[in-house]
Amino acid sequence: MTSQTLTSPRLRIGPIELDVPVVLAPMAGITNTAFRRLCREYGAGLYVSEMITSRALVERTPASLRLIKHHESETPRSIQLYGVDPKTVSEAVRFLVDQDLADHIDLNFGCPVPKVTRRGGGSALPWKSDLFRAIVEGAVEAAGEIPLTVKMRKGIDPDHLTFLDAAKAAEQAGVAAIALHGRTANEFYSGHADWNAIAELKEAITSVPVLGNGDIWSADDAIRMVRETGCDGVVVGRGCLGRPWLFGDLAAAFRAEAGEISREEAAAAIAKPPLGFVMDAMRRHTELLVDFFDGEEDRACRDIRKHVAWYFKGYGVGGDTRRSLAAVESLAQMDEIFATMDASMPYPGEGAEGQRGRAGSPKRVVLPDGWLNSRTSDSADRAAVAEGERVDGGSDGG
Repeated sequence: MTSQTLTSPRLRIGPIELDVPVVLAPMAGITNTAFRRLCREYGAGLYVSEMITSRALVERTPASLRLIKHHESETPRSIQLYGVDPKTVSEAVRFLVDQDLADHIDLNFGCPVPKVTRRGGGSALPWKSDLFRAIVEGAVEAAGEIPLTVKMRKGIDPDHLTFLDAAKAAEQAGVAAIALHGRTANEFYSGHADWNAIAELKEAITSVPVLGNGDIWSADDAIRMVRETGCDGVVVGRGCLGRPWLFGDLAAAFRAEAGEISREEAAAAIAKPPLGFVMDAMRRHTELLVDFFDGEEDRACRDIRKHVAWYFKGYGVGGDTRRSLAAVESLAQMDEIFATMDASMPYPGEGAEGQRGRAGSPKRVVLPDGWLNSRTSDSADRAAVAEGERVDGGSDGG
């Protein structure tokens, strides 16, 4: 690996300049407007939407139109698109541009879930180099002055790596940045991310920023990734689950690394929250969800339930309390439960740190029949990916 000293904490993606080189990874069912606003309240960076299916956007489905909405406080507005047909992706990009709905657009080529890869989408798509190039070139053209980026994985499996070829094609097509999750599709989120691949990509791509993704659980991890790989910034996914204040930690760490603040100031800014701080964050998250769901408090409470285990990871919160919070139905009920908890309980240290979300284990990638027989697409491949345009959901929040 290389070693890099950060001279500035800023990152430029096309005309967008970020105060710190940090991007929130799109995560299905997580990175809606409410969560993005919450993370933004703690720190700086680029906060990307959930993955939006291009065809759904072209067809103006209510769900897709809801997911692309940004609160007036969100600047810059960032949207990730998934697609497998060049024409449809270009139409979706053009719609966002013509309607002034985004300041940055990202294309997903990293999702490993079967419902996406079985149609040749997500992390399966770069294997078809001609199709990948056609999608990216068309999207860049449709985006015009709006910066368009791509996020990808190393490849399908160790025998079918695509990241270098795909990144070079994307660079030639005119993308504004390239993000790499240092795992193959078959690894899903298991094992350890391969930061050597990120360093290799950084050496190969010289005209646009390269962003690293995978196993960033703390601000120290982010700084170490930049130092060891030379990447220009980091993409953070599962590490911020139940810990939106991580973005404040990251901002402090990068500013200290660049010499803008002292390391002592940065260390003091790293959150070691007592339980009351965590409770306040979860309640604020729920309030923002109520706003996102147009005042439907019961729907917001159903959505926050999946975050409970992440928020209280490592804290001495009893099973009965956790179960009550995981079935909460209103803000008033949440307040009643919080009133029974010890807000002064100190930060548990190591118990609250490290991996978040399910790691799983390596598994075979589900692909269209004969997908790996050739690096170029044929009529059967095009039929498979055309059907794949109707896939909903998926993410690659490494």
